[in-house]
Amino acid sequence: MESTNKTIGFIGLGIMGIPMAKNLIKSTFNLIVYNRTHSKTKELAKLGASVAKSPAEVASQSNYIITMLTDSPDVEQVILGTNGVIEGINENTVVIDMSTISPEITQTINEQLVAKNCALLDAPVSGGSWGAVEGTLSIMVGGEKSKFDECLPLFNAMGKNIIHTGPSGMGQTTKLVNQILVSGTMNAVAEALVFAAKAGADLEKTIQAVGGGAAASWQLNTLGPKLIAGDFEPGFMVKLQQKDLRLVIETAQKLNVSIPGTALVSQLFASLLARDLGDEGTQALVKAHENLSGVEARVN
Repeated sequence: MESTNKTIGFIGLGIMGIPMAKNLIKSTFNLIVYNRTHSKTKELAKLGASVAKSPAEVASQSNYIITMLTDSPDVEQVILGTNGVIEGINENTVVIDMSTISPEITQTINEQLVAKNCALLDAPVSGGSWGAVEGTLSIMVGGEKSKFDECLPLFNAMGKNIIHTGPSGMGQTTKLVNQILVSGTMNAVAEALVFAAKAGADLEKTIQAVGGGAAASWQLNTLGPKLIAGDFEPGFMVKLQQKDLRLVIETAQKLNVSIPGTALVSQLFASLLARDLGDEGTQALVKAHENLSGVEARVN
């Protein structure tokens, strides 16, 4: 697609959506945006984006529509609800849902869009707000391969590792696999650093020593230093990680898949939510382990 000739609708301007939309503008795409909290559109309007009054208005003026929302009911409402995308959509429009939602609901939305001679790509992302800002997100995409190919210029403006994972729903399924891995790894990092702290180890040197070997991970080498410094600013919030783990657990129940490790991590995240820590970054999982072991894993 020629970026100067196509209009992109973008709905959902949160911690991820705003920087993703900015990167589309940097790539010279024309944007029309909508957000329930109108004030969040002002920054993008200053950069040249048009502002719509409803998702239906976004759809009526767009060739491609991106949604970046919190949970399955939000995506259903924005796409299928009153004044939703489906009420203003033009034929042959591609809707790209970059939220993390239920694979089952994704397939339901896809069916309704196909009935309108449109298409849905489920394209959840990994990389947190840092990846959104830098344009280095990993994007896992389900849906028709031809539509994936058509939308590659959009994905390339927002991410680096862009993979077509299969038919409708497979992007979301792949994202749930990702969340099993990242939450389990974050739990291991938190547990290990609390163990190190209790044993009196130098936490900075511990991360340096094990972060260059078989135990290396993004969570250890990126979030580990933040964790021991007491920096709990979110790249990805605890409450959103827990929402994703709920989706994992619900899907696993439908599939009769045993996920005991993930269920345990979800319980530890639940303890953070009980302490009103949901807006902190996922590295705050260390606080659950600190509470259990009576030690703080911090550098002075």
